[in-house]
Amino acid sequence: MKNIRIALITLYFTFLTTVSLAETMTGEGPNLGTNRITQYEIENELSLPQIIEFGQRIFATPFNKFDGYGDGPFYLSEGDSRELGNRPTLQHNGTFLRVNGLDAQTCLECHFITKNSTIPATLGIGGVAGANANAIILPSIIDVADINPGDFNGRFANPPFLFGSGGVELAAKEMTIRLQELKAEAIANPETPITLSAKGVYFGTIVADYHGYLDTTYVEGIDEDLVVRPFGRKGEFMSVREFDLGAMQFHFGMQPVEVFGNSVDADNDGVVNEILEGEISALHIFGTTRPKPFKERLTKKAEKGFKIFILIGCAECHIPFLNTETKFLTYSSPEEETNPYDNIFYKVDLTQTSYFKPNNHGGIIVPLFADLKRHDMGPGLAESFDLVDEVINGAFTTARLWGVRDTAPYLHDGRALTLTDAILMHGGEAQNARDEFDALSETRKKKLISFLYSLRTPVE
Repeated sequence: MKNIRIALITLYFTFLTTVSLAETMTGEGPNLGTNRITQYEIENELSLPQIIEFGQRIFATPFNKFDGYGDGPFYLSEGDSRELGNRPTLQHNGTFLRVNGLDAQTCLECHFITKNSTIPATLGIGGVAGANANAIILPSIIDVADINPGDFNGRFANPPFLFGSGGVELAAKEMTIRLQELKAEAIANPETPITLSAKGVYFGTIVADYHGYLDTTYVEGIDEDLVVRPFGRKGEFMSVREFDLGAMQFHFGMQPVEVFGNSVDADNDGVVNEILEGEISALHIFGTTRPKPFKERLTKKAEKGFKIFILIGCAECHIPFLNTETKFLTYSSPEEETNPYDNIFYKVDLTQTSYFKPNNHGGIIVPLFADLKRHDMGPGLAESFDLVDEVINGAFTTARLWGVRDTAPYLHDGRALTLTDAILMHGGEAQNARDEFDALSETRKKKLISFLYSLRTPVE
């Protein structure tokens, strides 16, 4: 019996050694590796090309459970099972859910088509994706066999591209600064209505009483805190960093240190420090230094189409360009939404990294064809998300049209397969422009589409 026990113990330790060697030899381990980038290195040691290279690696890394992928064990409780960190998985597979996140391993899976106008599509890093990659966001009810739209109460979002996002973020931050100045002006001048306008975009009016209370009844297209949030189809995120912090949790169950704290295993998956502050910083800098989309030299047909675009009212929301006051995009950690210039640790020149053209005021021209404002798009496009009110369900930030030739399908969920379809599906505040387009002759419609076809994604 003693010899049997010795043999079993020897076999057990041989098995452990074999497993350990197998893991080492086959490369089993965290795909982020052991060479993790820290915030100190971002701020003090690494060059911009090195930071961008690290950021691209994080963008393209297929996270696995050694990295912290997933939510860990699911505990059925009285709480909402949509809560991040406590989500079930499909057929209890312990990995993917798909409906409510846990739907990919890497950012690249949903941002990999740089030109969908070519056949085959041109692939690259930081582009869009087809409807197969749509995120199905936070439903508690989904019944595909029932035509009642109330039987899906989530959101369905088609992935956008990263190109030019540094210029968008810079313009939004400057707009926020201006709106905060106007808020202060209202407080300093009680009972005096103050017009909210930033970079020519009108956000309504605000008035304060003698106690400093702000009446935001007539604020439009923006939240009551007057922070411009250009990212997310609903205007949810003021920066790419803020978007990334949420996306890491939603899509992968990867928990950022700056959200959950150092060495905290909030999802009980056995892994701590899943995404470091420095890694989020590198990802932010990578995402905001992608080249901007461009406009091809206009043909005579496209020039006439641009004039029609303006004439029928499209440019009232799809503003051709915004000017910034500086060419430098700053990065902060932590971020302060109402003061984007707090806690700055880095900055980049967007004329050098993203090829934005300088303007005559020391800033850059951001030809995004949008106003960074939410608009009611009518009942035809309204969502049925149960975690927001009806107003938000029907409102979307103005789609940025730069690169639109190459980024089908269109609209927030990819339901429009052509630009003509997308235009004709507009409603609400865009109803008049939509009707004006519909009333055009076929020749004039083709001219307008010809102009839109001049708006291209970059070639890296």
